[in-house]
Amino acid sequence: MPYIDGFVIPVPTARRDDYRAHEEKWWPSFQKLGALSLVVGWGDEVPPGKQTDFLRAVDATADETVVFCWMTWPDKETRNAAYKAMEAAMDPADMAEMPFDGKRMIYGGFTPLLSFGA
Repeated sequence: MPYIDGFVIPVPTARRDDYRAHEEKWWPSFQKLGALSLVVGWGDEVPPGKQTDFLRAVDATADETVVFCWMTWPDKETRNAAYKAMEAAMDPADMAEMPFDGKRMIYGGFTPLLSFGA
């Protein structure tokens, strides 16, 4: 089974197209380094919860939309090597151009426990 990276971030709703372009720009680099797939979901039904929720997890404001993404890799080693290579090659200006507040991103790596379907 592949290795999975998951991300949740708040994106200014007015910058939806900028965010889409950002992901489209970076996907070829991740793919070249071994990523198998990327799914980016723009929140359209993200309700407030009683204990916690996606909105509070990223401290989303009224003018932001929660984005839920995951990327699959053949294995954790490929993913780790890819991130190391991307970090080494990244220009600090790239960070300034991100259409979201990376400090409020939540993310993690996951080993699949079960997988059904495609």
